[in-house]
Amino acid sequence: MGSVGNVWFHSVQKVPLDTQLQNKSLCGYIVPPYLNYPMRLTPISCELSERGIQDNSSTKSKRLYKNKNKNRMEDYNMAMKRMMRNPYEYHHDLGMNYTLITDYLIVGSQPQKPEDIDHLKNEEGVAYILNLQQDKDVDYWGIDLESIRKRCHELEISHTRRPARDFDPVSLRSELPKAVASLEWAISEGKGRVYVHCTAGLGRAPAVAIAYLFWFCDMNLNEAYDMLTSKRPCGPNKTAIRGATYELAKNDPCKEPFENLPEYAFEDIAEWERNLIQNRVRSLRET
Repeated sequence: MGSVGNVWFHSVQKVPLDTQLQNKSLCGYIVPPYLNYPMRLTPISCELSERGIQDNSSTKSKRLYKNKNKNRMEDYNMAMKRMMRNPYEYHHDLGMNYTLITDYLIVGSQPQKPEDIDHLKNEEGVAYILNLQQDKDVDYWGIDLESIRKRCHELEISHTRRPARDFDPVSLRSELPKAVASLEWAISEGKGRVYVHCTAGLGRAPAVAIAYLFWFCDMNLNEAYDMLTSKRPCGPNKTAIRGATYELAKNDPCKEPFENLPEYAFEDIAEWERNLIQNRVRSLRET
């Protein structure tokens, strides 16, 4: 399976991948400050010139809107660097960014407008979209999710949400089995590619893709992790994936807690454990 590389969709550009992820896991989380970003009102003003009264509100509104988006990106990237401990950034102003991981799986950032859905359908053959964002993520970036879902319906693209809290490995670990269940079902349907996204496509979405590769594609965790991050440099939480693997493979409720296990535990699994995980994940399809 070859890498197609990252694609920024504004006018579609391909961004070379020349960095590799330095793997560091994250334990615990802090609510990032950007979640409470303040609203600012746009003033209306005009000036008198030789040509008469000229309205400056449009120009100033565009400038304020641009500054607000810049501040949002700076806040988000500061939180991401602090929480995920990686150097990668999200550039909302450049539009949707994604990477082809396998022939049937794409990982990327949030679609921002209905036209993005047209692009995914027409250019990438996407038939399923798996959205891992919470409502507050969508609201923060001013995304009209209903218009996106409506366009998905019009183009016969299945749109599924499996929300997980951003920058929170505990939430990610809890939601991984259900998210992978939706991803595995969409892939098994075989009607087109699956687009998995969170906000930036650097944490939650790649973690779901890695867990799927680990549990269903006969790879160990490090192989799946390295395969994805070599194509899309990002910082998914490996400890959260290991924890979800342990919970799915556990066949004895009296086993010691995952937190007591060594750091390398459940980076690989036996065949019987993989079969158990697959059966349990598939049973979650309808939840």
